[in-house]
Amino acid sequence: MTVTTQRPVGVPRATMATLMLAVFTVSVGFGVVLPLLPYLIERLLGAGVAAAQVSRHTGLLTAVYTLSLFLFAPMWGRLSDRRGPRGVLFVGLLGFGVTMLVFSFVESLIAVYAERFLSGMFAAAVTPVAAAVIGNLTPTEQGRARRLAFVSMAGIAGFLLGPMLGVFVTRFAADFFTLAMPAGSVAIPLVATALLAFLVAPAVAFAVPSGESHDRSQKTTGVSVDKAAWLVPKLLILTFIVSAGVGVFEVGLALRGKQELGLTPYQIALMFTECSLVMFVIQAIVFSPWFKPDRTRWLIAPALSVLAASLFLVSWTSDFTSMLVVIGAVAASAGILSPILTYWISAKAGSAQGWELGKQTAAASLGVTLGSAAGGLLFNIATLPGAPFVLTAGLAALGFLLSLGLPHLLVPHHLGGRVFTSEPP
Repeated sequence: MTVTTQRPVGVPRATMATLMLAVFTVSVGFGVVLPLLPYLIERLLGAGVAAAQVSRHTGLLTAVYTLSLFLFAPMWGRLSDRRGPRGVLFVGLLGFGVTMLVFSFVESLIAVYAERFLSGMFAAAVTPVAAAVIGNLTPTEQGRARRLAFVSMAGIAGFLLGPMLGVFVTRFAADFFTLAMPAGSVAIPLVATALLAFLVAPAVAFAVPSGESHDRSQKTTGVSVDKAAWLVPKLLILTFIVSAGVGVFEVGLALRGKQELGLTPYQIALMFTECSLVMFVIQAIVFSPWFKPDRTRWLIAPALSVLAASLFLVSWTSDFTSMLVVIGAVAASAGILSPILTYWISAKAGSAQGWELGKQTAAASLGVTLGSAAGGLLFNIATLPGAPFVLTAGLAALGFLLSLGLPHLLVPHHLGGRVFTSEPP
């Protein structure tokens, strides 16, 4: 039976703005540190440290953060389904701000590892739960697709501003206050991000509902229960593959820029900014009102093929300009895939939005964890240049093969794609 008598009110504007700001905050916290990690590690380990050691710690520190997301995202998602999202988001933002503030002035590599783990633990309570709120409150598929894209774009915007914030805010503080800031210092950007988290947490308490107000469990999607149960794990596998490619790419970008191409922190930050800008623009186009959500399933396989080819080409680029071209291809493909996979997992999640989207965050985090670790550990292997990029390109090619029959499974052909409700978004 399909419920049609009650018309849900959707997501209030204040709630939507708060969710986007929450996701933006945790993304800034991650993006502000990443391009400065090699310089921070080099300073903490002392002069003359081997490049391979810097690469290893860069990959492992990034992996620790995403490993924490993997461990805790499903737990936060299940807690959100049972107790409501408001408290989970509030605790996540408050804890995220506290960890970044406490560890903003640490001068120990062990403490940096602890900060990455604890920040990841609390960040895991934000992004999947924010998406779950939208999945529960939005009455139509068109509206849900657009709002999930908005949240994803907020995360990209945070990651976009994070690297530049880390470089320019530190430089501004050093010049304006005549502070002797060591290379790789992240103290000032971390304090600024912590204060932002403290400001957003109270907004969550007022703008986000305490529980779900729209039951999606009875909404028909044209897919049998057995097929839907099988589809979600397949979508999670593709999420893992895409995220592994992103993890290798992010760490490899910072390491290759510094160690092989001799780029400055500004140039490396600019590459990360370009990556985020391309993702932002491509998602705005794909999830605009001119594209129907069910059509996005046809983009999965082509995007995976582009991701595989561009990851393979990363290790063959030899200058800053060619790196920018390859970065654009990687960013476009990953920028398309991530929100599309989120949308379809949410479409098949029914009333368990927090649980399923928490598992997707876990799958994405595991992929980034292994990808980041591989990017650092395999980067300096002399016998196999570009090993992490080549191996991940092969993994993306495998994902392409797995996705070939996916569009017909997501929307069976005999339904003609008519699986969505008729209410306006």
